Amino acid sequence: MLRFEDPWLLAVLFAIPVITYSYFYLSSSSRIRFSTIELLKKLKTSKSVRARHSLILLRGAAILFLTLGLARPQHGTKTTEQLTEGIDIMLCLDTSGSMQALDFTIDGRKRDRLAVVKDVVKDFVKARENDRIGMVVFGDEAFTQCPLTLDYGVLLSFLDRISIGMAGDSTAVGSAIATSVKRLKDVPAKSKIIVLLTDGRSNAGRISPEIAAEIAKTMGIKIYTIGVGSDGAVPFLVDTFFGKQYIYRRVDLDEESLKSIAKETGGKYFRATDTKGLKEIYKTIDSLEKTEIKVKEYMEYNELFGGFMLIGLFLLVTEVVLANTRFRKIP
Repeated sequence: MLRFEDPWLLAVLFAIPVITYSYFYLSSSSRIRFSTIELLKKLKTSKSVRARHSLILLRGAAILFLTLGLARPQHGTKTTEQLTEGIDIMLCLDTSGSMQALDFTIDGRKRDRLAVVKDVVKDFVKARENDRIGMVVFGDEAFTQCPLTLDYGVLLSFLDRISIGMAGDSTAVGSAIATSVKRLKDVPAKSKIIVLLTDGRSNAGRISPEIAAEIAKTMGIKIYTIGVGSDGAVPFLVDTFFGKQYIYRRVDLDEESLKSIAKETGGKYFRATDTKGLKEIYKTIDSLEKTEIKVKEYMEYNELFGGFMLIGLFLLVTEVVLANTRFRKIP
C-alpha cells in the first residue's frame, strides 16, 4: 500500500510541462540577422547540439523526484481485525398434522403451511452471518433436528428433510421450548434466542409452555413466537373413497399462550396469516437480532522519501555539471 503524507506538494509537478514548453519555445524563437542562410541550411545538426536538449529532461526528472520525495511517499500495510459477538439461534418448528393446511401460497400455488415455512426459514438462514443456528422440530415430542452450527449448508440440508408428522401429529410446545433451552443453556454466546413457530395449541408433552418459558427466562434466553394460519376454517387435502378431496377444518391457535411466552422472556409475538406476512416477520426478527461487529484497523508505514531525494539530487547535480562543462554555451 503506497501513500503520500503531504500529497498537496504534488501540485509542483504541474511546473514540469510549463518549464519544458518554455525551453523549446524560447529555443525556436531565437533570431540572428544574416544576409543569407542558404549555406547554413546545408549544415547538419551535430549530435552534441541535439544532446544538449537532454539537460531539460534531466531538470524535469530532478523536479519530479525531488517533489515526490518532499511529498513523503510511504509504503506499508493495513491490517483489519474484525471482532464479532455472534448470536446463538434455535429455530423451533411445528411439524404436527395441522401444518398440512393449504391456506398459504407460493408463486400463486396453494402449498401446505410447512412447505411455506421451510421456504421462508431458508431465506432467514441465508441472511445471517457469524451466528450459530440450530433447529428443533416438534409434534407429540420434540427433538433436535440440527445442533448449533456455523455450517449453514448442513443446516439447510436438515431443513429440507423436515416433513409433516415426523415428530407426531400433536403439538408439544413446552417440550419444544425445553429442548431448545437445553441446547442453548451452556453456550457462551452474547445473545441466545429461540424462534418458535406453531399453528396450534399445546396438547402434548410432559412440560407446560409456561414453565418452559420461565426456565428460558432464568437462562437468559429470549423467545420470539410466531402463530401461523388464517382465521376460520382452512382447507386440507385428504384421501377419501372418491379420491383426494378438500375438507375444511378449524385449527385452534393459542395466541394468548404464545404472547405470554414472548412477554415472559423479553421477546415478541407475531401473527402470520399469509406468505407475505410470514416473510416480513422473519425479516423483522432478523433486523432485531443483529450480530455486533467491531472493526479495528492497524497501519504501519515505512518512509521512502530518502531514495527519491537522492535520485532527484543526483539528476540535478548531473544537469548542472553538464550545463557548465560538456554542454556549456558561450554567451
